[in-house]
Amino acid sequence: MGYGRFAAMIATSTIVMYGLMYLNTYALDHVFFSQTRMWMALYMGAAMAVIMLAFMLGMYTNRTVNIAIFIGAIAAFALSLWLVRSQETVEDLAWMRAMIPHHSIAILTSERANISDPRVQELANAIIEAQRGEIDEMKRYIADIEANGDAPAGTPRDKTE
Repeated sequence: MGYGRFAAMIATSTIVMYGLMYLNTYALDHVFFSQTRMWMALYMGAAMAVIMLAFMLGMYTNRTVNIAIFIGAIAAFALSLWLVRSQETVEDLAWMRAMIPHHSIAILTSERANISDPRVQELANAIIEAQRGEIDEMKRYIADIEANGDAPAGTPRDKTE
């Protein structure tokens, strides 16, 4: 198996991991592109490249290429981890597009968990209500910002539809 196939395997797995991160969203209309999830998929792909190459060194014998892959994967891991932790590339629209699927997970887990304590159920219900409202609010803001740009400074938050 050549290095091209190894690269294709890592790239395919990274793309699949990105998609798998959306399987726990509550509703399909809560799926938005997320830079944060992309960076997370990249650091997982980088870690996978290191692990897989380490296990398959007997199949990949070009020492120079192997060292380059290890260094490249470590650099990709470090950069993508920094981008996740710093949120350096995330602005208003990207932030909301990342938060909608995140809120959707809270709805899914709060609605489907086997909760027996009435206090915990009340908390879960409050979370469901809050997250649905915030998803609707973010969708409105996304549409408004895409159509009109940023609101002027001092514009109050509009929590109602």
